[in-house]
Amino acid sequence: MSETLKPGLTATRHVEIDRERTISFMGDDCRVYATPKLLYDLEYVCRDLLLEHIEPGKDSVGTRVELDHVGATLMGMWVDISVTLTEVNGGAVSFDFSVRDALEEVARGKHHRFIVGIEKTAQRLKAKLAKAQSGAVKPG
Repeated sequence: MSETLKPGLTATRHVEIDRERTISFMGDDCRVYATPKLLYDLEYVCRDLLLEHIEPGKDSVGTRVELDHVGATLMGMWVDISVTLTEVNGGAVSFDFSVRDALEEVARGKHHRFIVGIEKTAQRLKAKLAKAQSGAVKPG
């Protein structure tokens, strides 16, 4: 691992809550930041922070999320997603995060990722696909 990848690293991203980031199932008056979109944005903040500190040819994948979505952010508002790297254990890394809009806390929790080699991961996935296509895996 990189010598600069250490607990205490932080990043914050400002995200505008546009229509694509909101729920639609309660009508236009209740369009708020959707939890799956919040999680997507959070993962990218963590991933981008890691990419600044790991070697070329490496990336990371999410392995666990503990997310409390405690406030509604309306379409047209913004949030700041702040992450702090709390643990590095080999390729396993952990983050604490908080999300705030202009008025209140929106979410908080923990996110875990694992640093992987892109080429090795691609080989493993190709092998899995070949096995699945060979009929070795039965549906259901």
